[in-house]
Amino acid sequence: MGYDPNNPMEGRITDLGPHKYDTMMPPIIMENKGKWLYHEILEPGVLLHVSESGAECYTVRVGSPRLISIEHVREMCDIADAHCGGFLRFTTRNNAEFMVDSKEKCDALIADLKSRGNKFPIGGTGACVTNIVHTQGWVHCHTPATDASGPVKAVMDDLFEYFGSMKLPAQVRIALACCLNMCGAVHASDIALLGVHRKPPMIDNDRITGVCELPLAIAACPLGAIKPAKATNSQGEEVKSVKVNAERCMFCGNCYTMCPAMPLADPEGDGMAILVGGKVSNAKSAPKFSKLVVPFLPNNPPRWPEVTEVVRRIVEVYAKDARKYERIGEWAERIGWEKFFEKCDIPFTEKSIDDYRLAYDTWNTTAAFKYTSHTDPYTK
Repeated sequence: MGYDPNNPMEGRITDLGPHKYDTMMPPIIMENKGKWLYHEILEPGVLLHVSESGAECYTVRVGSPRLISIEHVREMCDIADAHCGGFLRFTTRNNAEFMVDSKEKCDALIADLKSRGNKFPIGGTGACVTNIVHTQGWVHCHTPATDASGPVKAVMDDLFEYFGSMKLPAQVRIALACCLNMCGAVHASDIALLGVHRKPPMIDNDRITGVCELPLAIAACPLGAIKPAKATNSQGEEVKSVKVNAERCMFCGNCYTMCPAMPLADPEGDGMAILVGGKVSNAKSAPKFSKLVVPFLPNNPPRWPEVTEVVRRIVEVYAKDARKYERIGEWAERIGWEKFFEKCDIPFTEKSIDDYRLAYDTWNTTAAFKYTSHTDPYTK
């Protein structure tokens, strides 16, 4: 039987794909869908939505890692069963939210969460540093230039005071992508951590003819930096291989995706860049792309101290200097990016100047230039 749009659940095989979304909604949400009048943040991590019917929905948001154990999931489900009728949801930034329909249930839920130590920290709402959205990193991805879970844990441990409070001028969204293929949101976050490769792929001539289809590896390069070539393997045999034009390579790792004999990871060449000023919100100003401010920091697991120190410095200067409701990018544009580098004590380098074909629109083409100690090497 064909699909009937008037009866979408008829004949549905429910173990294929996700359940229909409304089967996962708490009753308070289903009963008041489209009827909400307003919402407010009662305290960090606790929201109240009020319906035109007078119904109230209390939401308690807690921080969670992106990668969690089965035991942790089961504990979340136990909490949801005890207080929320078995319902809970995850936000796009990996926070978990528990929803109840009365103040008494909310108080009991908060008491339960707090009794479990810091396992379920309450916060992540309003003018705060909420959870970091990130990619796979070393645990799963094949092209990362840095880890994901490790730096995120180190940075959020250091900024934890800003998760459970709302003392910043506005919300601060942090994202991490472990390579520039960027399956994270680093192009549009207040602070973005981006794994970067700095060396072209290595070519394993002992394996390349056995594990790679060379035309696919050549075609995978977006810049045409890979060409067919003859090479000699470790046995002294001539084999069909490829060569890489290092001047054209942008270290994206597409070739390694198609050819496992062209690995890109390198302990010295790989590290992390920091971008600042992006946002998706259309409030106060238009959405913005992030801008590169630190071109490279080394990978120093397990705590990434260089990265953590720069991120904290940016957050603290922003907290002290920005106006209320001003996002990091809006603050930087108001004071001038030249002043941003000076106030945050970040060395300015030519790496922060866009050099792609359509970069003209991103340049400062007016005489409104702020001369600072950090621009002296380029203006004196």
